[in-house]
Amino acid sequence: MAKVKSVFICRECGAETSKWNGRCPSCGEWNTLEETESVVSSAVPKSKRSAVKDISDSIYGINDVEMDKDEVRYKTGLNELDRVLGGGLVKGSLVLLGGEPGIGKSTLLLQICQHLGDDHTILYVSGEESARQIKLRAHRLGVDSENLYLLAQTDCEAICAAIVKEKPEIVMIDSIQTMSINGLTGTQGSITQVRECTNMLMHTAKNEEIPMIIVGHVNKDGNIAGPKVMEHIVDAVTVFEGQRNLPYRILRAVKNRFGSTNEIGVFEMAGSGLREVENPSAMLLEGRPVGVSGCCAMCVMEGSRPIMAEVQALVTKSGFSSPRRTSTGLDLNRLYMIIAVLEKRLGFFFGGLDAYLNVIGGMRIDEPACDLPAAAALWSGLTDKPIGEDIILLGEIGLGGEVRGIPFAEQRIHEAVRMGFGRIILPRSSLKGVRTDNLPIKVVGVSSIRQAFDAI
Repeated sequence: MAKVKSVFICRECGAETSKWNGRCPSCGEWNTLEETESVVSSAVPKSKRSAVKDISDSIYGINDVEMDKDEVRYKTGLNELDRVLGGGLVKGSLVLLGGEPGIGKSTLLLQICQHLGDDHTILYVSGEESARQIKLRAHRLGVDSENLYLLAQTDCEAICAAIVKEKPEIVMIDSIQTMSINGLTGTQGSITQVRECTNMLMHTAKNEEIPMIIVGHVNKDGNIAGPKVMEHIVDAVTVFEGQRNLPYRILRAVKNRFGSTNEIGVFEMAGSGLREVENPSAMLLEGRPVGVSGCCAMCVMEGSRPIMAEVQALVTKSGFSSPRRTSTGLDLNRLYMIIAVLEKRLGFFFGGLDAYLNVIGGMRIDEPACDLPAAAALWSGLTDKPIGEDIILLGEIGLGGEVRGIPFAEQRIHEAVRMGFGRIILPRSSLKGVRTDNLPIKVVGVSSIRQAFDAI
């Protein structure tokens, strides 16, 4: 007979342990272990074991697998979303769409249903809203496709059975935290339910070759609830970033088996839904202050796309014994490192001063090429010397005060030219092989932070 025992599963990393701990022994997070029941099968005598099924006929050569190139991907009608997905929805793929409540996940799904419904049948499954509520939101967004079908249900087994029977070409699940399987322990949204429901949807998508998009909520830390127990099951993980009180949204791919994980899509939330932002650089540089210290422009690479952005720094006298260090959009540890380099190598003093760093537009920057513009913004805020509005800086900072090379220098230069900048300061080592002749912009190569500040 099968035996039932209790195990504790971490909702952050999915690690299992036989006893409860205040801190997960795998990922180190506190208060993340949840109790669940695990069924352990008793040993079956060798004499009663069934014969192993022969599956050798299921082995194919890779060149023997048929594939219709014209039907590999479905275009969603939003170029920004297609860019993030690697060109569109792949047949039989399972895509996880995460984000904070109210960020625009359900709005995005309904909008792409209008375009996809021209040529494909779509089943929109909602566990949070009734069919009438979905209809009201669809009417506001102008979605009236005749090929869009609604299903308000939370039983995952019944949903999969309906998908197999009706065979829609595309399925939307909103959201995975509301789905449940009756035979499992745990409430809706628990680790066990989320994992097994995702696994059941994955098998349905693969067997029927139906692409599915499932919505996932985020926890208090901003991560998709139960990410580690889901991300190895789904084919792509996309996350909506941005603030609900700001109109701009950024869709980022965290995992993608069928495309790059560095691409982003930029949207603007309007009364009629999400609108694509075709020129993110102009959007992020809009409203730049003129003649104000602590502001510096930079160019970041998001996949194959160069995007202009602005970093601002405010350095002011601290009212506390320990000065504050705050960073929004840039890793706080990099801010610590940049301040330490400025103090040690250039002799600037930040000891009794608060330092605030902010990337405008809600952008989250994680590439080292933004070290130099962040350092220039801190230097400008400290000395109260404005940086020219036609100057852009790029470069990675080493602990010795040197400016190291960055990739894609030529693409960044051309983007700066397109946006009308007059001078770009970047590492000298990055200019090797880059043609700067006849460019309407002055290119300055530097090898240290001091040279960069002198060139400003």
